[in-house]
Amino acid sequence: MKYSSSVELPVAPEVVLPFVNDLQKYPAWMSLVHAVEADGNDSWNVELRAKVGVFARSKRIRMTRTVNTESKIVFERDEQDGRQHSPWRLAVDINDAGSACTVTMNLEYGGTLWTAGVLDRVLASQVDAGKAQLAKVVQGA
Repeated sequence: MKYSSSVELPVAPEVVLPFVNDLQKYPAWMSLVHAVEADGNDSWNVELRAKVGVFARSKRIRMTRTVNTESKIVFERDEQDGRQHSPWRLAVDINDAGSACTVTMNLEYGGTLWTAGVLDRVLASQVDAGKAQLAKVVQGA
C-alpha cells in the first residue's frame, strides 16, 4: 500500500518542523498514532490504532528516523528482534513557500494486516484527518 496526501499550511516551515520530525508529537494531531515512546536517538516504539466500525486494529512497530532535514523527514520500520518484518515508511516533505508551506505525507506499508481493502481506506482517511488536525495545531503554535 502506498498513500500520499498534502496540506497547505499558512505558516513557515520552521513552525511545522517540530511537529513532524518527532514521532512523540504525532498523537496530538494524527489519531492513527495512538501512543509513542522514545527508544534511543531517532527511534521510537509506536502503537498504531485504527477503528473500523466497532472493531479496532492495532500494531506496535519500532520506527527510526533515517532522514531529518528542513525539507524532508523519513521514518522507517527498524525492529531489533532479529526477525523479518513488513516494511513501514513515512516520508514527510515540506515545500517552502515563504510565509507558508505545503506538507506532503507519503505512507508506504508492505504487509497484509492493514491492507484488506477497507483498511487501506481507513489508513488513508486517518492520514487525511491528521493533516487537518496538523493545520490546527501549527496555527495555534
